[in-house]
Amino acid sequence: MNENLTEAKRVIENQFLDIVQDTFLPSEEKLRIILIDKSFVDIRISQKAKNRFDFHWERRHIDKTFFRFDNFPDTRWKRLKSFPYHLHYEQENKVINAKFRKSFPFVLIDFMEFVRDKINK
Repeated sequence: MNENLTEAKRVIENQFLDIVQDTFLPSEEKLRIILIDKSFVDIRISQKAKNRFDFHWERRHIDKTFFRFDNFPDTRWKRLKSFPYHLHYEQENKVINAKFRKSFPFVLIDFMEFVRDKINK
């Protein structure tokens, strides 16, 4: 298993059990987190591109939204101050500046705190 995914699993299990129902590894590059509201977060760490990742919170089956934070340098989002870091907010083409720390695992902690805040509202 990718050592960043091992670290991610440890962080989730130590800090977010109040919103997490289960975690499992569907592949070598992905950790899936099942949340208490029946939504889920996929954490993908690229095996090919160094320091590339995305965190995808899937909610379309609940309220037709999703949130995805990633640092893949998509030139469509080059205008953002945080480029290449960006957050797809509720839909694919609604992209905003990322307000999360950039280094792992802090970026994951910030994203999961974002998830926790939304679930608890």
